[in-house]
Amino acid sequence: MNIQPNSLVLVAVVNDPRDLEIARLLGWYRIPLRTAPKVVAVDALALYQTGAFGDQRWRIQHIAPVRGHELVTRAELLRDQPDHPRAREEYYKIQLGPLETLPRPILAETWRRITFLYTTGEYLLRAETVHDLVVQSDERKTLWQALRERAGTIYAPAVQEEPELDPALLAALLGIPEDGPCA
Repeated sequence: MNIQPNSLVLVAVVNDPRDLEIARLLGWYRIPLRTAPKVVAVDALALYQTGAFGDQRWRIQHIAPVRGHELVTRAELLRDQPDHPRAREEYYKIQLGPLETLPRPILAETWRRITFLYTTGEYLLRAETVHDLVVQSDERKTLWQALRERAGTIYAPAVQEEPELDPALLAALLGIPEDGPCA
């Protein structure tokens, strides 16, 4: 696996086996703009498989390097669904490199419903469960700084001095509820 400990990783939900095949064969993943996480410029996507995957459900088995992203409509992405109710809505099309299968899946255990979650390559490489992907409070500031750098000037402070962030606020900004990413 070609992931570095300092890689910025976005755990993304795959609700349908067809979407995993799109990622594998066509090399892209879609995120509706209206529900997208704040930063999509990450090094890799870790793909969380929901209950729709039968005996392969509630786990992360695949990761893919991110090659870029662009905004397109759903109709441009899924040309076989021109009359879909959300056909005109904007989506991020995340371009992916080849899907890699993890040496062992990262299981959800009790966490079944998750949304987008930021983590690092270090956490991903050692995780056994989805809970293990949650960046610990003392390292969240470093993760937040990496996300700010990726976002560019959107999150740049107006002053040179870094403000001290409340740990609960920082967890919320990273998409991590205080008790974990479980809904």
